[in-house]
Amino acid sequence: MLVFLSLASSSLTCAVAEEPATAEKPQRLYLDEFRPTASLKGDEHLLTRAKFPCVNVHSHPGKLTPRELDEMVRVMDESNIAVSVSLDGGFNGAKFIDHFYTLTQLHPNRFVVFQRIDYVGDGLRDDPKTWDVHRPGYGVRMADKLTEAVKQGACGMKVWKDLGLYMKDLDGNLIAVDDPRFDPVWARAGELGIPILWHCGDPPAFFQPTNEKNERWEELYRHPEWSFHGEGFPTHAELMAARNRVIARHPETTFICAHMGELAEDLGTLGKLLDKYPNMNVEIAARVSELGRQPYSARKFFMKYPDRILFGTDGVPPMSELVPHFRFLETWDEYFAYEDNPFPPQGLWNIYGLGLPDDVLRKVYNENASRLIPTVGEKVRKYELQHSRQAKNEP
Repeated sequence: MLVFLSLASSSLTCAVAEEPATAEKPQRLYLDEFRPTASLKGDEHLLTRAKFPCVNVHSHPGKLTPRELDEMVRVMDESNIAVSVSLDGGFNGAKFIDHFYTLTQLHPNRFVVFQRIDYVGDGLRDDPKTWDVHRPGYGVRMADKLTEAVKQGACGMKVWKDLGLYMKDLDGNLIAVDDPRFDPVWARAGELGIPILWHCGDPPAFFQPTNEKNERWEELYRHPEWSFHGEGFPTHAELMAARNRVIARHPETTFICAHMGELAEDLGTLGKLLDKYPNMNVEIAARVSELGRQPYSARKFFMKYPDRILFGTDGVPPMSELVPHFRFLETWDEYFAYEDNPFPPQGLWNIYGLGLPDDVLRKVYNENASRLIPTVGEKVRKYELQHSRQAKNEP
């Protein structure tokens, strides 16, 4: 035994002695230069077409030229997106009508349009003191505008994060999202039977210090204007609580909370809110990156709340952005990029597929939107009928 130990010790000594005396350190990289290529080999299902017709409840075609709009619809056809919801309906009647007729005349039955909430009214946009939101009776006037927009073809209303993070009263304080002046607007939407699609706030990381512990540091470094940390802003929790009070006050109004209700990082809390508020729904636009890095929890969430989740992408997605969405929802693929982009736009991680069953996919892709948004179901049926005839070479 003593001889064996001596030999082993001698071998170890020789091995160590053979190592170079000094090792040259790798070149230091900036974070945005780091491009790791995974050694992991696995299944790849690059789906360019959704298994069932889709309704994209979060798109922005408002600035497209007719030719660009044609290209958008071509991609919709190729990817099996039956209907896109435009959230670019504008702030006033004239802009809404122009946008609505541009979409519906060029591509009948492929779009529905949401009116945007109007804070300015007849005031001057560059002079907030003249804005209608600061005048008594604003809520009723805005509610009446919403009624008129619905008569003109609007199927919902979009509310952006400027309410709660940018809009200020005449004293220079942020207007809270649960300010009672907006109650007539929320109530009117319920009376009209249309949903409110509400982008309230942003990811929790945007409300945290932009330092070495912030997992979205590189994104906030590129976009420091996206940080809402510090004095003058509510915390993320305060903003969500105020939004939730609005949802609670208006149980007859349907709310579709954009971007997974800004709680994709905390599905446990989001699930409790869905349990508490039957009129609350969520859509997945720009949150596949968050959902896909927690596939076990995300799949359980989709299986538990299949009637409350809608498909959305944000922007005007090219095929390269749609593929990860379909792959995430439909396949069991592992560790793939959530967006085809030279630099990850949201976080330095890859995602995993959920392998959702067909009954859940149908609800997320189109059935929930058809139930919650007027005219969508009819448009999906027309799309299916048209494509069925095309497959059979019928006129």
